[in-house]
Amino acid sequence: MEDRPLAELFEPATRERWRSAVEAALKGGDFEKRLVSKTADGLRIEPLYEPAAGVTQPVRAPGPWRLAQRIDHPDAEKAAAQALTDLEGGADALVLVHRDAPAARGFGLDLSSLDALDAALKGVMLPLIALRLDAGAAGFETAALLKQLVERRGDDPAALDLDLGLDPLGARAATGRLEQGWEARLSETVTSFAGYRGRVALADARPYHEAGASEVQELAAVLATAVAYLRALEAGGHDLERARDAIAVLLVADADEFMTIAKFRAIRRLWARVEQACGLEPKPLRVLAETAWRMMTRRDPFVNILRTTMASASAGLGGADSVTALPYTQALGLPDAFARRVVRNSQIVLIEESNLAKVSDPAAGAGGFEALTAELSEKAWGLFQEIEREGGLATSLDSGALAGRIAAVAQLRAKAVATRKEPLTGASEFPFLAEKPVAVLDVAPAETVRSQGGLPSQRLAEPYEALRDASDATLARIGKRPAVFLANLGPVAVHNARSTFAANAFAAGGIEAIGNDGFSDAGALAEAFKASGARLACLCSSDTVYQTEAVPAAEALKAAGAGTIYLAGKPAEADALRQAGVHGFLFAGCDLLALLREAAEWAER
Repeated sequence: MEDRPLAELFEPATRERWRSAVEAALKGGDFEKRLVSKTADGLRIEPLYEPAAGVTQPVRAPGPWRLAQRIDHPDAEKAAAQALTDLEGGADALVLVHRDAPAARGFGLDLSSLDALDAALKGVMLPLIALRLDAGAAGFETAALLKQLVERRGDDPAALDLDLGLDPLGARAATGRLEQGWEARLSETVTSFAGYRGRVALADARPYHEAGASEVQELAAVLATAVAYLRALEAGGHDLERARDAIAVLLVADADEFMTIAKFRAIRRLWARVEQACGLEPKPLRVLAETAWRMMTRRDPFVNILRTTMASASAGLGGADSVTALPYTQALGLPDAFARRVVRNSQIVLIEESNLAKVSDPAAGAGGFEALTAELSEKAWGLFQEIEREGGLATSLDSGALAGRIAAVAQLRAKAVATRKEPLTGASEFPFLAEKPVAVLDVAPAETVRSQGGLPSQRLAEPYEALRDASDATLARIGKRPAVFLANLGPVAVHNARSTFAANAFAAGGIEAIGNDGFSDAGALAEAFKASGARLACLCSSDTVYQTEAVPAAEALKAAGAGTIYLAGKPAEADALRQAGVHGFLFAGCDLLALLREAAEWAER
């Protein structure tokens, strides 16, 4: 027996050997289509990466990221109670959401007076926490009130950790309105808060992400915003060192862990490049994170716990200094104590039990993350330069150039959602029509498009949710949902795969499937359809069975009164089926939203 390390008994692992093994496993399948994916920006995500060479990467300061909780209850007394509960339960940062902020979603605090602000923070010891203001266009006024509150309470400004969240350009992106003279007001606020710890200006990515921006577009918009604030502060008489220290950024974290980690790493690299161009020695940028609004769903909202936990973990691993996670019921209304506790505890588990914050940059040296970080940085820098050539962020927004680029990406993403290339668990995939209502303190107002001139804000699941809402309304009105009769041909073993697929697909639009064990006789099939009371039918079986039985089955269903007939599958020859009465085909990759909208209309006739 050889006395050698086990690894030496095997041939060295090489990319060529791996590729050969992959080709054998694919059995002629296309490597590019099967194993290589692309991001919204066209970046390739390979199945395998080489170890990366060491790259100097700016990182978060040692220690865990801050766990920040939104405070958005309209009642100041209840908001203060929520804040204290969150802080006692493990949070160490708060985000005060003004009722006029885009992020308020119909709720938020009245922060129009010093007493109102004081009441919302009653019992909260500001020197012990980090505080961020989310006030939108009311940012300057709210910041001035916060300064008065600090003075009233006699707190030491140097002991505070504040993010005033002033983002007039972000407000312009969200609302279409840019405050005149914002540059001077921003400069005056920085002067007013001299001696305070924290940041004054915030380059906020949320308006762009909610409009459908890609990672590159989000990074470029944030970078252009931060540079605009840098210029404004320098023009206002602040040296670049002080101006740099007054700026923070907020990026959006979603459930794509690879792109989120790479994006958060990229913003630090990009900002260091700006600092170097300004002749400054790079310092750690304050990077805040909030989980994505656009990924939240109203249907099967418990899945949001998984989404926000993955997003929080990815932001923390990517180097965020503070993470605000949306409670899982945020899209439904004002979250209750349970939802707030769940989202708080999820981060506590990530930080305290999973120890994800023990390493400042765990992605360092990983080939995939290093490659994505570098590619994102380069493409974002190129788009940032393009925005600068257009005259800066405000000019690009006014001209519609940036909005047009974002809209093009959003349109492609909407198509991916419609075809389920980008699946939404609980909404477009694995819907549950019998789900029970989830408790919230108050139901959210109807979502509306932002004012003209502002970027749109839309969750990805909204089109499917609209169909489900219409189905619920029908159920409430007549006691039953729109239904589709599954015309299963042959035994269960033959039709089960497609009948299950069809039932789930129709359920995504609120259409209930009427199942059965299958039929071998067209006459019996037609009688069962009549007895079901449905107006829609969907043929489900194997391709082999379709060749001989699909046409007579479709003719029998049509004669029995089927308003619309679908077939689960994508047959190569469809002319005979269409002539027999088959209206459409349900298959993986079809435009499911279009099919469901049409089916819902037929079901209601």
